[in-house]
Amino acid sequence: MSHFYQKHVFFCVNQKVDGKKCCQNAGAKDFFEYACDTLKARDLFGPHKIRISSSGCLGRCAKGPMIVVYPDNVWYSYATSADIDEIIDSHLVGQTMVERLRIHE
Repeated sequence: MSHFYQKHVFFCVNQKVDGKKCCQNAGAKDFFEYACDTLKARDLFGPHKIRISSSGCLGRCAKGPMIVVYPDNVWYSYATSADIDEIIDSHLVGQTMVERLRIHE
C-alpha cells in the first residue's frame, strides 16, 4: 500500500481557556513551526516525504505538549527543540521510536 506521505505528524496547538493545561501553554505553535522549518531545510517536507500539520486538541492534555505520528500511531510528549530534533532524526528518518519521549496508554 502506498501512502501520500511516509509519515504524517500532528502537533496539538490547542489553547484552552481559564489557564487549564494545554499544549499551547507550553509553546506548541513555536515547536510546530520549528519542526516544519527543520524538515524543509533538510528537504524532508512534502508529498512522498513527511508532512507536519497543526491540530486542535488531541485529548491527552495532561501529558502534553503532544504530537502523534501516523501511520505508526505513536504518541510523543516533548519539552525542547532538541526533543523535536531527536524525534525527526530517530523516528521520522531513522524509523526508530524515541522511547524516552513516547507516551503509552
